[in-house]
Amino acid sequence: MKAVILAGGLGTRLKPFTEVIPKPLLPVGESSVLEIQILSLVNSGVTEIFIATNYMSEYVQAFLGDGSKYGIKLSFSKEEKPLGTCGPITLLQEQLTEPFLLMNGDVLTKLDFRTAYNAATEIDADLVVITTEITTPFDFGNVICDGNYIVDVHEKPNLKMEILAGMYIMKPSIFDRIPKETYYGIDDLIKEMLSNKLKVGRYLMRDYWLDIGRIDDYQMAQDIYKEHFDHLKK
Repeated sequence: MKAVILAGGLGTRLKPFTEVIPKPLLPVGESSVLEIQILSLVNSGVTEIFIATNYMSEYVQAFLGDGSKYGIKLSFSKEEKPLGTCGPITLLQEQLTEPFLLMNGDVLTKLDFRTAYNAATEIDADLVVITTEITTPFDFGNVICDGNYIVDVHEKPNLKMEILAGMYIMKPSIFDRIPKETYYGIDDLIKEMLSNKLKVGRYLMRDYWLDIGRIDDYQMAQDIYKEHFDHLKK
């Protein structure tokens, strides 16, 4: 089982931290975002990881090395220009000759990647999107009406939504649908496939998940490190 981690983003919403440290290497507890991801993948049986870089790529590669300290082989690719959240995998097409996992470099999760991978490869689709459910507080009363009369009021109901979790299982045939040397996002790929009536699979995860996109998310990562990720050791 192979995995690709997208680690080339600028992390603009996490400035000023990311002005000196690339977002995937921001410290979390006694580790870093990227190291937690690598060790989680290793624990799930991933045998090779490709790190797709751009911003501060030399820093990322020097920090991680060849992967031996994590017990896995690490390889690196570097964009010469920004390629979005999907384009970077075209630089690794020759190495990705079997179904593989793609994940954003700012996601922390306790997902069992092996279970998700096995389930996804049984789905008849070149792309399987891993999703998760989130609940968002709603600050206003939701009014239920029948014509000109109110029949009920749901006071500040929580909104439950299923969202993209920033992780995907792809089959090699997906490369036929991704333009090379072009900025191309995973959302572009999903929309294009749906518009062409192609199947897009879905795997709903129930495990802990956190997207570190903003300052308050990063603080939450610090708060939950010991509970969820302290067991991951190099």
